[in-house]
Amino acid sequence: MSRSSVPRARTRSAILASAAVTLTLALTGCSSSDTGSASADGKITLTVGTFGTFGYKEAGLYDAYMKQHPGITIKENPTTVEGNYWTALQTRLSGGGLDDVQALEVGRISLATSEDLAGAFADLSDAPGVDKKDYLAWKWDQATTADGKTIGLGTDVGPMAICYRQDLFKAAGLPSDPASVGKLWAGDWAKFVEAGKRYQAKAPEGTFFMDSASGLFNAVVSSSPVQYYKDGKLAYKDSASVRTAWDLAVKAVQGRTSQGLKMFDTPWQTAFSKSTFATTVCPSWQQANIQQFSGPANKGKWNIAQPPAAGNWGGSFLAVPASGKHVDEAKKLVAWLTAPEQQAKVFQKVGNIPANQAAYDLPGVVDYKNAYIGPDAATGQIFSTAAQAIKPAETGPRAGDLTGAFGTGVLLMEQNGKNPEEAWNATVRQIDSTIQ
Repeated sequence: MSRSSVPRARTRSAILASAAVTLTLALTGCSSSDTGSASADGKITLTVGTFGTFGYKEAGLYDAYMKQHPGITIKENPTTVEGNYWTALQTRLSGGGLDDVQALEVGRISLATSEDLAGAFADLSDAPGVDKKDYLAWKWDQATTADGKTIGLGTDVGPMAICYRQDLFKAAGLPSDPASVGKLWAGDWAKFVEAGKRYQAKAPEGTFFMDSASGLFNAVVSSSPVQYYKDGKLAYKDSASVRTAWDLAVKAVQGRTSQGLKMFDTPWQTAFSKSTFATTVCPSWQQANIQQFSGPANKGKWNIAQPPAAGNWGGSFLAVPASGKHVDEAKKLVAWLTAPEQQAKVFQKVGNIPANQAAYDLPGVVDYKNAYIGPDAATGQIFSTAAQAIKPAETGPRAGDLTGAFGTGVLLMEQNGKNPEEAWNATVRQIDSTIQ
């Protein structure tokens, strides 16, 4: 999904203070939200808070649900950048104004299921039509508390591939068919960086091999079962995947194979249409970004190949605030939106791989081919197979903040000219002072 995991960090004390007020609101059943409302004729308006591209509007799902339920009106309140959304959501958890349905990114789910915050959300395991077995087991577990309460239903997962520009690869003397491209870096992210050097040696003028070394960093970490946490404790300094990811990002920066863009920002979006980079790490949700920002002129120029290693980057959940005015109706909507048939329609429209694995056997998923990206590539098979092969990692309560901190650290090298040691030390100082 087109989502940024680069939030502004907050201190733990601020989060706990917010959580205390949140729990008071939730446990008393009070709500200061005026977003969900019932009119004089008994009709209900349900609001849905989202970030990035969830695909419900694009796939016509809101209209379909309202047609099936004439007494319901759905209003989506979208935010472009997930970090901004999360900051606002924390404020609203303590101050009111929550939507009837709130999306949660995977980097936040450990915090949302913690003892501090779980009371703010309703249990969705008993929502009408919900069957735990339909969902990827690790995805279901991510949104389930220690005492068995499931506070979110998975919308999608982010199995990774590599999306690349066939025309730029040909111009640089590299193979361009998906099978041959995948062999360039099969089994090792270090080979991906080396392929960048080969590309850069004969690159078309003004182009770079990859869009962002921070994207590379996150991809390497995301393909490891041990990331920032171990046994519930922050362990990023001793994490082999974090150190490997950092070292590879350094090589990409020093080799000038990265354009040095901050993912999701306007210059990054513009670079797609200007065709200034040849590859981007491509979780399934990235397809929507590529098509949106590359524009009609670049249709057919992109393709998709297997990544150096399987992993999950992103994916989200829908949750229902326990203090909402229409909790039962909101739970019904969430159950319907995350059912296999609806997730299949979202995938076909915007490329988000379903978290509900019952969707994988539906027509239009496993046999899906993206007419814009890799029209001849088995896109649906690549992503659905990868989704089922993902080995879940311990995310930890501040995983999203850690992703953001390291992304900023890499940008210190790419955009501010800091050497690797200076950038690493600055990142460590930020994490140690703001993330516990």
